Formats: sequence, structure tokens, C-alpha cells
Amino acid sequence: MTTEADPTLHLLAQLSSLVDCERAEGYACITARREHGASSVDIPQPQFAILLQGRKQARTAQQSLEFGPGDLFLITRRSRIDVVNIPDPHSGLYLSAIVPLCPEVLAAARALWTDALPDAGNALACLSLAEHGAALLQWRQALQDGHYTEARLALAALVVAFCRRGHGSLLAAPEPGLGDRIRDLVAAQPERDWQSRDFESHLGISGATLRRRLAGEQLSVRELVADARLAHAMQLLYTTRLPLKTVAARAGYRSLGSFNKRFAARYGLEPAAIGNS
Repeated sequence: MTTEADPTLHLLAQLSSLVDCERAEGYACITARREHGASSVDIPQPQFAILLQGRKQARTAQQSLEFGPGDLFLITRRSRIDVVNIPDPHSGLYLSAIVPLCPEVLAAARALWTDALPDAGNALACLSLAEHGAALLQWRQALQDGHYTEARLALAALVVAFCRRGHGSLLAAPEPGLGDRIRDLVAAQPERDWQSRDFESHLGISGATLRRRLAGEQLSVRELVADARLAHAMQLLYTTRLPLKTVAARAGYRSLGSFNKRFAARYGLEPAAIGNS
């Protein structure tokens, strides 16, 4: 074992406590017990992932990256990616901590930034976990102490550090498209029986305007509702050991057969393939 590897291993051991943190807030631990791939996974906002066990492959039309323990997987903007998650051969687990960068954290980083805006950079990036270890440990400790303001402050410092590395799109505040706004509404209540009139009321537009604007984005209400529900189902499959029938119900599906069929058509894998249910 090299002395260079020791600090990273020690940092991973410290961050592994995130799995059992009693005051977990603002992140999710993703677990899988079988190797699997998923296609066209929507990432709704900037986030980073701490790879704790196993390996991950991620691909867009422009990029293809691979990650392992000691890597930090940064997604700088709303994206759609293909992924493969590979459990560790010794533990049999794929384990990562996903940390969404909420609007408040990004707004704080924008307020702190006083220099010229850096280039936007790529949508995906592989960074060294050790380079950002101090801020990550401050964030973890603040969570464990229940100090959520300090936890967000540590995340804002991380965003500034990421931007110093050339990932300036984190500082941009793009206006979400209509489709993104509808996905976000459904994501907040995936089990609800959403109808077009609900979105018209929430967004303050007529049905004709809704259809015309979605057509301009090459989207439909039905597609957006299904996307948001299935994304919620995927999160439950990774972060819980709920039975598939319960996952389907919480994602707004009364029929397990219909849920399985739509999930497989959307992501290219069966819900049971993740192996946690």
C-alpha cells in the first residue's frame, strides 16, 4: 500500500459514517447488490457522488467516465446519462452517497463569487476526493451535529472550489424549461393522479398554451409525468429495501406489472435487477 493511498483510504473510512448518520439530511446513500446498467437517467439538478464501494461508469453523448473509491463524481447541470453500477467483488455492494446541490447552496456560492465567471466546463467530471476532503469532513461533521446551516456553508465552499477547477456552469442560474418545471411538480407528489388541468392551474397558463409550449420542447404531459414517477421509483429502489409493489404504489402505479413494464422500457433494466428489494 502506498503512502499516497493512505489519506484517501482514511478519508473513505471517515465518510463511510454517512451510511449510518442519524441526522442524515440533504443526501442519499445509494446501494445495489447486482451489477446493472440504466439508460437515459435524468439528473434534475447539479450534484456530486462520493464513491464508497464498487465502481461506476457514466456516459453522455459527449463524455464517458469511470469512477471508483477515492473519486468524486460531479454533475454540474441538469443532465441525462447512461450508467453502469458495479458492486465491490469483496463486499458484494455498490455504495455511494449522492449529494444534490440545492438552490440555496448554489445561490450562496454565487453570492460569494466575485471574480469573472469561469468557463462552463463539462457536464460530468471526475475529481479527487482527497483534494476536497477537508470541506467534505466539515460537511459530514455539521450533519452529525445537526448543524444544517453549517452543512450548507461547507457545500457552498465546495461549489466555489469546483468552480475554481473550471466548472463554472454551477454558478449559472438557468431558467428551467416548462418540461423541467412539470417534472419538478410531479417529483414532489409522484403518487398523485396528475392531470393537464393541474399543471395549467399551477403554472397559470391555458391548456392550449401548455400543449403548444411542450410541443416546442418536443415533450408531452404524459411523458413528463411518467419520467418523474419512474425517477422517484429508481431513487426508492436504490435507497430502500421496500418490496417492488410498495415502490410501484409510491411512484403512482396501481399495477406492479405495468410498473415493471414501463420501468424496463424507460431505463433498459428490470426494477428487480438492482437487487435491494
